[in-house]
Amino acid sequence: MRRTVFAGVMAAMLPLVAGVAAHADTASGFSGPVQPLNSGEAVYQHVCQGCHMPDGRGAMGAGARFPAFADNPKLQSSAYPVYVVLNGYGGMPWLGGILNDQQIAEVVNYIRTHFGNHYTDAITARDVATQRPPHTPEEE
Repeated sequence: MRRTVFAGVMAAMLPLVAGVAAHADTASGFSGPVQPLNSGEAVYQHVCQGCHMPDGRGAMGAGARFPAFADNPKLQSSAYPVYVVLNGYGGMPWLGGILNDQQIAEVVNYIRTHFGNHYTDAITARDVATQRPPHTPEEE
């Protein structure tokens, strides 16, 4: 019985390990231009607020904890949020392969100047580039 179940599971997984490309369901497919993420607010709304909440207060429940940005002293140093966005931390995925340096600078500046934070020393895309790791986690 175990062999049969194991063989069934392996057969079901074969397309995944064989490198077969996955395609979106056409019924739910997206057509048209993608929303550009040209500001820190846009990046936050489309990438961050699903976990950290629209008000930046974070969330807790179902075994997960999403830290608050609101009045967060860890944001005092811009290097910390840049590192976390680039490399991930805890349950947060790394976004260095998804967002470019400018988008990361914009969203870090946004969270450091909103949600009760008043850190006005803005960072630039060049500042982010100096922290970007030479290899992405997928390359290792």
